[in-house]
Amino acid sequence: MSEPFEWDETTWRGRVNQVRAGRNLLPASWPGGARCAVALSFDSDHETNELRDGGLSPARLSWGEFGARRGIPRIRKVLDRFGAKASFFVPAVSALLHPEEQKSLAGDGHEIALHGWIHERNTDVPPEKERELMLRAADTLEAITGIRPVGMRTPSWDYSGVTLKIARELGLLYDSSLFADDDPYEILDNGEATGIVELPVEWIRDDAVYFMMNRFGAQRPYTPPTDVLDIFRREFDGAHEERGLFLLTMHPHITGYRSRIFILETLLEHIAEKGDCWIATHAEIARYCAEQAGLKG
Repeated sequence: MSEPFEWDETTWRGRVNQVRAGRNLLPASWPGGARCAVALSFDSDHETNELRDGGLSPARLSWGEFGARRGIPRIRKVLDRFGAKASFFVPAVSALLHPEEQKSLAGDGHEIALHGWIHERNTDVPPEKERELMLRAADTLEAITGIRPVGMRTPSWDYSGVTLKIARELGLLYDSSLFADDDPYEILDNGEATGIVELPVEWIRDDAVYFMMNRFGAQRPYTPPTDVLDIFRREFDGAHEERGLFLLTMHPHITGYRSRIFILETLLEHIAEKGDCWIATHAEIARYCAEQAGLKG
């Protein structure tokens, strides 16, 4: 393989065009005349952060267990207070470890969506194995909740060379792993419209980048919770001003602490004070955008 500086135009254009942003799917208006849409998501990684690396640490496994044991109940209490429905991206192994959690969330109207099998780094998995794991994960979530997942967030927040092909094979409505916009757009597959709605993520709207901790590495929490709230609130205010989408990613084992849960609560208070926001699951928002655009998969 030649060095990138030696690539010809066909090569570097091919790399860029493999997965690309297509037409903007921001609707002319949101349901009920809302000024903006709010998509709250929680990546319920639980014990899989340790398991996917072959880890054997009971302490780190217990950190994941905290997410299910304390984080989820605290998050649900806040969501219930505001009548807000959210999307929970759940590795299949997390779902198997905590099936009642998924059943209860789905029963309350929250969405359970794909997040890999064991939170594997899908970009490091052989193509056929990635396909097998994603299909098995979809079957597992459906068996537990009784609802076939319609959306995914890749565990790596990245695509391998076959991820989009697998998503199309599954007939997914949406993905939430890419970064090309603030607002929803259609994913292109080598220039071909896929009919899949992208609900873009961003690391600055993710609690993990501010609060993750690894005692054996250099990773340490570096941002006070009040500053994280300020960042999230400014992101929401920008979406509200532009009549767009505000999408937030949080983790039960990170935000579910006594000193951090106020971030979610205060943010929802701020959103509620606006009085003109549509808080919905990722699936609801993606379906609305697709319908308004006349999107065909």
